[in-house]
Amino acid sequence: MSAVASTLQAVFEKIATTRMAGLPILNPAIHVEVVGFREWDGHWVGVLVTPWTINLVLMPGKDAMLEPLLQGENKVWRFPSGDYQFMGLNEPELGTCHICPLISPLDDIAIHEDAIEIALGIAKSLFTEVTDNATRDGELIDGIEAARLKGESLIKRDLSRRDFLRLPFLGR
Repeated sequence: MSAVASTLQAVFEKIATTRMAGLPILNPAIHVEVVGFREWDGHWVGVLVTPWTINLVLMPGKDAMLEPLLQGENKVWRFPSGDYQFMGLNEPELGTCHICPLISPLDDIAIHEDAIEIALGIAKSLFTEVTDNATRDGELIDGIEAARLKGESLIKRDLSRRDFLRLPFLGR
């Protein structure tokens, strides 16, 4: 694990045991883990798993700083799989970072290993080129609605990892 990812994990482990401790949105089966961090476009990007959420995180690289984002301000970053809207993460121990919430809360995830499998899929899918967003998004929305009508959990459905990554951006 890179030093950047180790620092991110340590900071969020501290947050989990202090600011977030005892909150009802925590899934006790999940702990903090950083997954799939890699260098990209001069920055570091990867997935942060916590007991309350799974997020994409973009951190500054050695020679590539990130602009601070104020509360309510967003920045779109383009990855091979599409555009993702990030907000500012300004933890003093991390410096300026950008974060993109993907899944929250994690109620439907039964064990930590499932959260990590999802995070690994997200990390891989982020760099998988997409050719037809509209068709794929329409099919995904139809599948999600059908699952809701049947009362099935999204986690239990056979969604592709790319589809799972894109759920928050479909307005569902």
